[in-house]
Amino acid sequence: MFSQLLAQHFVHTALWAGAIVAVVSGVIGVFVVARGMSFAVHAISELGFTGAAAALVAGIDPVIGMLGGSLLVGTVLGLLSLRGHERDSAIGAVLAFGLGIGVLLLSLYQGYATEATNLLFGSIVGVSDAQLRNLAIVSGIVLAGVAALYRPLLFSSVDPEIAGARGVPLRALSVGIFVLLALTTAEAIQVVGVLLVLTLVITPAAAAQRLTARPGLALLLSVGIALVSTEGGILLSLEKSWPTSFFISAISFAVYVVARFAAWRGLTGSGSRASAS
Repeated sequence: MFSQLLAQHFVHTALWAGAIVAVVSGVIGVFVVARGMSFAVHAISELGFTGAAAALVAGIDPVIGMLGGSLLVGTVLGLLSLRGHERDSAIGAVLAFGLGIGVLLLSLYQGYATEATNLLFGSIVGVSDAQLRNLAIVSGIVLAGVAALYRPLLFSSVDPEIAGARGVPLRALSVGIFVLLALTTAEAIQVVGVLLVLTLVITPAAAAQRLTARPGLALLLSVGIALVSTEGGILLSLEKSWPTSFFISAISFAVYVVARFAAWRGLTGSGSRASAS
């Protein structure tokens, strides 16, 4: 049965989609973790769902609404350029209001909201060829954006005060990283869903930063962990009829636990930093 399923076109599409999303999530996740923006990922994904609900009411594709909602929230958060507790409280306030709007929109929708509710849990095995093409285009935009902003983005992520004193445009970079994060989140939602989007964007990067203090190596490790989690989760779901998102989250979390243990035992180059945190 496994070999028969592996020969199916929809499985090939799912594996390609998973690989594309894993690469872009692993790359952007390193900067998200370094800048302490994990809560923002949750907010963007939840409000992307609100955008999907708005699209249903308007009679258009909920994926378009999800992308629009994610970009709107990401741009607003980037323009605010808040830090620490101030940023978290602002995100929490926006998140609560946005979810309330989402509930209202779903109550106003008269049809079946299956397409929108599917975004809560993801549907990687249901990705079409057209969706795969769109995922590839969006990921190309995100990776090009990260490549263009890599050095100032890394500098401002490690030491924003010195970066600002050196003339690095912190507000512009804040908008840029939030927009790229919004695009990545909208992609990842289609694989693992709104409820587990942190699995691909945060967990691999968090594990990678426990294994090394070198930014370039952390980025490569983050991508590798995300790829193993996504592709492994898809393949395991073919063998065992459990949700694919469960397998993806289980693999990535297992790697994270191992990385924390290795750092705690001083087996990695980032052991002292991990212990201090």
